[in-house]
Amino acid sequence: MKEEKNMFLVPAKFRFTTKEKTLMIVIMVLMLIGIVITWVNCVNIIRANAEYKLAYQQYQEAIIKEQEELERKRQEKLPKLTETGIENMNHIYSSDTKRAFLTFDDGPSSNTPQILDILNEKGIKATFFVLGSNVEKNPDMVKRMYDEGHFIANHGYSHVYEAIYQSPQTVLDEYNKCNQVVRDAIGEQEYNSHLFRFPGGLVGGKYADIKNQANELLLQNNIVHVDWNALNGDSETTSPTIAYEIQRIQETVGEKQSVVILMHDAQAKKVTVEALPGIIDYLQGQGYEFKNFYEIIK
Repeated sequence: MKEEKNMFLVPAKFRFTTKEKTLMIVIMVLMLIGIVITWVNCVNIIRANAEYKLAYQQYQEAIIKEQEELERKRQEKLPKLTETGIENMNHIYSSDTKRAFLTFDDGPSSNTPQILDILNEKGIKATFFVLGSNVEKNPDMVKRMYDEGHFIANHGYSHVYEAIYQSPQTVLDEYNKCNQVVRDAIGEQEYNSHLFRFPGGLVGGKYADIKNQANELLLQNNIVHVDWNALNGDSETTSPTIAYEIQRIQETVGEKQSVVILMHDAQAKKVTVEALPGIIDYLQGQGYEFKNFYEIIK
């Protein structure tokens, strides 16, 4: 029996002292803590990675959404002539409600900043039939027109009748040349107003036949024209007064429901700037709502 009991005795070399046992327990606890810490860190890393991926995805979606919104706004400012737009142009001088289109020919000029200031103060968007030659001199003013939501239409490049009205093709060439310098000024190479005003108007004059043929050519190139049915008379006399311009507005607007008002943004038309607040006040007093051709060319 004594020999059997000795079989269960642990050899001395495998026996641990209390101190060694305590040390082993401490080591095991530390290892367990290390494992737990490592596991917690792994979980945190996995969670952080998932949160980062989610945040990055949300960031990417926000960027895409912002880009889409910018593109939507960009497209809104690019006129697109549709069949509806052509039909609208065919009935531009008729409307169920009273509406007024303020249009300015021949700019931009040194008067443009003041005109834009007045329009901004009054909360009105106008239409500017710009000359390409003046756009090249004042590109910043055209950029401001565009950025502030005004419609930039086309009045040709030179305003020299002998050059413009050599043939229908030269009219189209003037349009295209003006259109390109507008694109360069506003930094938008897709811009095309699709809207032309013949220098001197479409009707009558010694170039009437050329104009009529050119009008057909323009339409074939997705370009419509518009003249006017009211004016402030700033080109009727060399020295108009504020009172004269307002009187001419009253006379030519009359009882019309839809008025396209001819004014000029040329260097010499300082009185037009001075008369503009009174013209706007008169039209508002008569119940007119101001429009521009973004609402027509669509």
